[in-house]
This record gives sequence, structure tokens and C-alpha cells, in this order.
Amino acid sequence: MRKILILLVSLMFTFTSAFAESINKTLNSLGVDKDTISISVKNIENGNVLYELNEKTQRTPASTLKVITTAASVDTLGNDYKFSTKLYKSTNNDLYIKLSGDPLLTSDDLGILIDGVMAKNIVPKNIYIDDSVFDNNEWGKDWLQEDELNSYVPKFSAYNIDNNLLRIEISPTANMVPANIKVKPFYPISFMNLVETDGHMQNSVKIEKSDNNIPNMLKISGVVSKIYNSYIPVSNPKMNFILRLEEVISDKKLEYYNPIQFAKLPVNNIYLVSQADHSIDLVVTEILKNSSNLASETLFKMAGAVWANSTGTFENSMKMFEAYLKKYDIDNKNIQIADASGISANNLVTADFMTDFLVMKSKSENFEDYKLLFPAPGTGTLKNRMLYFKDNLRAKTGTLSGTSALAGYIVSRSGKVYAFDIMINDPDTSSADKKNIEEQILRNIYVND
Repeated sequence: MRKILILLVSLMFTFTSAFAESINKTLNSLGVDKDTISISVKNIENGNVLYELNEKTQRTPASTLKVITTAASVDTLGNDYKFSTKLYKSTNNDLYIKLSGDPLLTSDDLGILIDGVMAKNIVPKNIYIDDSVFDNNEWGKDWLQEDELNSYVPKFSAYNIDNNLLRIEISPTANMVPANIKVKPFYPISFMNLVETDGHMQNSVKIEKSDNNIPNMLKISGVVSKIYNSYIPVSNPKMNFILRLEEVISDKKLEYYNPIQFAKLPVNNIYLVSQADHSIDLVVTEILKNSSNLASETLFKMAGAVWANSTGTFENSMKMFEAYLKKYDIDNKNIQIADASGISANNLVTADFMTDFLVMKSKSENFEDYKLLFPAPGTGTLKNRMLYFKDNLRAKTGTLSGTSALAGYIVSRSGKVYAFDIMINDPDTSSADKKNIEEQILRNIYVND
């Protein structure tokens, strides 16, 4: 029996060594600086390590951090949770809109709320907004001011509406004449228009803050030959929400001419008129498949609010997160969390921590459903990527300046399932090359098992 065990251990060591040799050979052939890469690959059945490289080195995870923070939020809120924006009336026909910070809320949803008012023939005396669900912090810890015009990094708050984005439409006019610039929907913003029309050139447009620091003024430069659309975050989500609400009230022809006011929902003598809901499944899909930072930060903040039975704050969310890790006996001494979405470069995790987490999640009874929330090759943030693996890969991507990361599950050619994490923190390697490195590592896992 002892000889059999020794033989099995020897075979396993030989296999692991052969795999390590194969993957090291691949990395060497790609000319990779191994000091910039962390890799961990573990069998989900028993947690055994297939390959490790710098697995305990803290690195920036970028959006792969969403795998962890989203799981903690869902565990706290429950699979049946819904973001519900509700409209109530009082006995004297005051209306109260109770915000939930719903990251999927749209102007059409506001229309549903007002339709409920119209259907009941309510003529409102006053309209109030209750925004007490969250604090007033709309920007992530350590986020850079230079990202204020980045459409992937909108502010987040109780007033989320239409992704908190504006569309900038730039249209050509006559040749060598300034282009037309419009913002849709309406928002009080002005432009320093330095865009010319040139029918012989490719569209090339740059949008930046004006040099004179005038609030809500942008400098837009470049050339256009055809209509060009760009998206920028709103600078004031609260103002944007009120503008969208006023537009809906006007479009629906609701008789209301007073200003929108702000107050907490009364405890007594109120009646639900209408509501707009979005399930947590839809929100999680936006986070894991499309890497929505707005949805990620909002979900995390809401989980903190529910956990603390209080207003949503980052501090409450972190206490919720730490309680989640403790609940599942996950050691977090080697990680540092600065936000929920992975935008901050001050987020730090280890590849070993990430694969331990993924192995733990594989033991949950709804694992197959959980795994399907990750992008498959050719979908979500893996669009046009990893097509070689077909249905054998589910992975969350992460990208920041100088950083590319990938974490998830891969089914090898022999049918074994591995949890993996790859983090490349190397500003000297192009984004395309980093993504190629990730794919080549995964090919080794798939083929050599």
C-alpha cells in the first residue's frame, strides 16, 4: 500500500513538474518578465495546486476584484433581492419617490412611476425625493480626477439614472467649418468647439476639461467627416436625475408645476402608488459579464446598507465584506480593498487568495449557476477573445493602465475543472501582448492536462 501511495505521489509530481516546465517554456518564449506576473491554478475538486508563480505577491487585480466583492454582496442581500424604486402618496396627495440607488434605473422606469400616478388620477400637491439610502459620497476611494470624463467610471449615488451618462453628438457641417455639437439628453453643459469638418479625414476627437476651469465647460477638439458619438459621465447625478424626472412629468402631462423637493418618506399615512424593480441577477450580469463599475459600486454599497441596517457607506460595506470572509473562513490578511469595482490601483490581492476563493465558491450548491454568470469566450468582456476554448472557459477580465488580469474556471481537455488567476502588472508590455500571455497560459492548462 505504501509503495502504491509513493508511486501515485511520484506520478502526480512528475505530471505537475511537466506542466510547470511546459508553462515556463511558454512564458520564456513570449519574452515575459516573470517578476511582473502572478499565476495560480488549482483543481476545484481537491484544491491541489497545478501551477503557481509569484502566487503570494500582492498585485493590482483590476476588475477581477468584482468576483469577490459581488459574491459578498449577493450573499448578504440574497438571490431574490430586487432594487426597487417606489412612489408613494400621502393622504394630502404629496408624492414621495423612495430611491434605491438602482444602477439599472432608466428614464422609462420613471415613466412607469408617473403612469401609476396618472392611472389613479392623482393631482400631486408636492413631489419629494427620499435619497436616504446612501451617503453623499459619489466617488470611489483613491479614484483619479483624470477619470471624471471616462464613461467607464461614472459617479454613483442614490440618483443613478440612465447609467449616469450623457451622449455627445458631433456632426459634420461644410468642409473646414466648425462641426455641430449637441448633448443628449439635455444637461447644462457648454463647449469650447475646436472640431472642424473635413470630409477627407477619419474621425479624430478629443474631449477634455477646459483650461479655464469653468464648471461644466468642455474643450472638444479634432476633425470629423461623419457623425461621431461619445459618452461622458454627468458631473452632478442629483441634478441629472431631477432633469430626467421633470422631463418625464412634462412628457406624461402630469399637472405639477412646483419644484421637486427633498424629504424622508413618512412612516405613517402613506400608500404605494407604483414601483420599478430590477432583480439582483440582472445587476450581477452587468457586473460580471459587462464589468459595470456603476453596478458594482452600487451593489456593494447596498449590501453594506442592508448588513448594517443603516445608510449605505463604504465603511459599512467593508464591515459587511469582512464579515463575509470570516463566515467562510477566508484569510484576508494579504489583501487590500479600496473599492468594489477594482478601479483603484490601491486594491491589492494575491493569486493564491483569488484561487482559494474560487475553489471555495465551487463548493456552493448553486455553483453551476454562479459559473455561468462569468463571460464565456466571445461574450461580454471576452468578446472576440478566447474563442479557442469554446464552452470550456468562464472568466472575469480586468484591465487598468499597465495591468491585465483574468480569473475564473477552465475545463481541461481531460474534463478536470481548474480555478485560475492571472495578474500581469507590467506597464512596459502592451495590452494586446498581456492578453496574448493570458491566452497562452490557459492553452497550456487546457492541453497539457
